[in-house]
Amino acid sequence: MPERKAALAIGAHPDDVEFMMAGTLILLGQQGYDLHIMTVANGSCGTAECDREEIIELRRGEAQRAAAVIGATYHPGVVEDLEIFYEIDALRKVAAVVRQVAPEIILTHPPVDYMEDHTNACRLAVTAAFGRGMRNFVTEPPVAPIENDVFVYHANPHSGLGPLRDRVVAGEFIDVTGVVDQKEEMLRCHESQKNWLDVSQGMDSYLITMREICRDIAGRSGAPGMAYAEGFRRHLHMGLSATDRDRLKEVLGDLVVVNDEYERGLR
Repeated sequence: MPERKAALAIGAHPDDVEFMMAGTLILLGQQGYDLHIMTVANGSCGTAECDREEIIELRRGEAQRAAAVIGATYHPGVVEDLEIFYEIDALRKVAAVVRQVAPEIILTHPPVDYMEDHTNACRLAVTAAFGRGMRNFVTEPPVAPIENDVFVYHANPHSGLGPLRDRVVAGEFIDVTGVVDQKEEMLRCHESQKNWLDVSQGMDSYLITMREICRDIAGRSGAPGMAYAEGFRRHLHMGLSATDRDRLKEVLGDLVVVNDEYERGLR
């Protein structure tokens, strides 16, 4: 029997994966992948009501329950909110999780996003993947290097816009119509964020907002019948895998619509 493969979604905060990546993760689980979710930060600032220790404990529990909805393993935050920096201590901790999980596919934030926590979480995820096999790079806790190929995909930014208001175009669209209810069930576990996202970012209902984001991405795909989608761009394979392959397309087949215009623009 072939060894089971793993997929790892790395988000900055509890609920980031659920907003932008969870549908694709669910689909990978349906194809036999072991599922893992890591949040780099612990959610310490995601509240207008609780003190620090209370919100950290609350959000960790919410994230664990959300992961349990799809049978995923949750890896808790290693730094505070607003303290995700591209620095060695955080890198060693993220790299330890990458080596423990040995994922074939990593889903993470885009290289440029509306807040620096997202951007830096992305950088940490990519470098952790790049250094997965480097024997002289020591992780925290120490984990032996691994040699598998890994394929990294960057989710669309939260609003579909970069920090300078530029539209970010997805390289491929993943049809999550069939799993959007599970995606919502995961996000619903983050109950503490209902009031916080309304107060801090004007999201009247975070569940409705998630569906609106997925509908917007699907509409930009041009694919008939695609009601809800997540958008991704594929990271350059150099240093990550021996070959330049689109593993999401290979694994998920017709559920992945490649943006040919985007691909032509890369040449």
